[in-house]
Amino acid sequence: MVAIIGGGVSGAGVAYHLAHAMTDQAPAIVVFEPRRELGRGLAYDTTDPAHRINVPAARMSLLPDHPADFLEWIARNDAIADDPEACRPDGSLFPRRHVFGAYIASALAPFVRSGAVRHRRALVTGVRRDGALWHIADSQGGQLFADFLVIATSHPSPSTPTVLRALIGHDRFVPDSTCAGALDTINANDRLLIVGNGLTAADIVASLARTGHRGQITSISRRGLRSRGHAPCPQDPFGEFEAAPAHSATALLRSIRQAIMRAKTAGLTWHAVIDQVRGHGHAIWRNLPISERRRIVRHVRPYWDVHRFRIAPQVEDVLEQAIADGRMEVLAASVARVYREGEVMHVELKQRHGPPLQRSYDAVVVTTGPSHGGILESQDWLLRLRDQSHLRLDPTGLGIACSERSEAIGADGNPDPSLLISGPLARGTFGELMGLPQIAEHAVFVAIELAAKVRTMRAHT
Repeated sequence: MVAIIGGGVSGAGVAYHLAHAMTDQAPAIVVFEPRRELGRGLAYDTTDPAHRINVPAARMSLLPDHPADFLEWIARNDAIADDPEACRPDGSLFPRRHVFGAYIASALAPFVRSGAVRHRRALVTGVRRDGALWHIADSQGGQLFADFLVIATSHPSPSTPTVLRALIGHDRFVPDSTCAGALDTINANDRLLIVGNGLTAADIVASLARTGHRGQITSISRRGLRSRGHAPCPQDPFGEFEAAPAHSATALLRSIRQAIMRAKTAGLTWHAVIDQVRGHGHAIWRNLPISERRRIVRHVRPYWDVHRFRIAPQVEDVLEQAIADGRMEVLAASVARVYREGEVMHVELKQRHGPPLQRSYDAVVVTTGPSHGGILESQDWLLRLRDQSHLRLDPTGLGIACSERSEAIGADGNPDPSLLISGPLARGTFGELMGLPQIAEHAVFVAIELAAKVRTMRAHT
């Protein structure tokens, strides 16, 4: 028995590839996921028409060795017939996110119908070791024993910055915009402060524009960076980072900058170099000492994120128009102080370069990104596994500690062959595990590891 906690792309991908690889020999596979369908997860369960995939559809596939699979599925199902904006002038497709969720769900559906994969629509409430097995309890009163357990849950929600906690309870203070209906209380003319400038902030601006928001928007981050758009035309990845991998953050940055200069000479943009770095991410990360990985997380990650996590062109158009109209400003600033006066929220912004600003807002939304360091405290069952020494935080603070075989590393420093981590929570070990192509590749890797473990177990019983 293989139990998978989390039915987004990470968990559903492992289930799909394990069932597909072992066919008649497949073990019983149970995926715990409260959503209606497997494969959607938080990212692809949205029904907001403004939410689009931020990678061209030609590079989105559950099958790493068949990158055109999603495109072919779209054509077979006429999946963007009601969305003419999905197709860009250069022919690339950026469909709405729920379309990709439907694609993943359709891939899992035959396995669910046949019983090869069991979808348990419940939340996990408890996990404990019971001899050689894992005992899993869920919110529907279910009890299950598994030989192997895969943790494939999402990153935790953003944590409310301490300075903003005085706003908790205000109707238009949104500490977690990923909750359904989180933006419904924001009125058309509200003055809005968005704390964070990443992909989520961009999605919020696009969503509010679609529903007629006309108020002034201030979007802040400490460095004033915001997610970049895509290259003006498709480009192949450029540069070489595997042959002589860097052993320090400084050397890596130097190598990337030199590659960007060479790419410019070749008529390419920086996008091609960053795509190559992403593709070589595991090799690059593996060769960096822990101290250098920490330096990158601490100092370089904000710059990497805005170049690596690009916004869909449709969303970029909305942001550029809002800025051009003078309705939106992007500041390098942080919140120094807040206080309420009735329904109005008064905020003192500490600028990175410049004097403090005094502003008043009707709504405030937090989009500071997942609270990576709080993953093991985000759910009771994860906390108990940590307290029982089965799990520990990765030393980079990006997720759960695991080995190069994706086996969870306990408090004693040893990997557990029966407990695996799939997807972004393994990022501290594997480096680049946030984009769909890398998540799909990692799901295949974990499925192959599991298949070998199941065969070994059967050979000894």
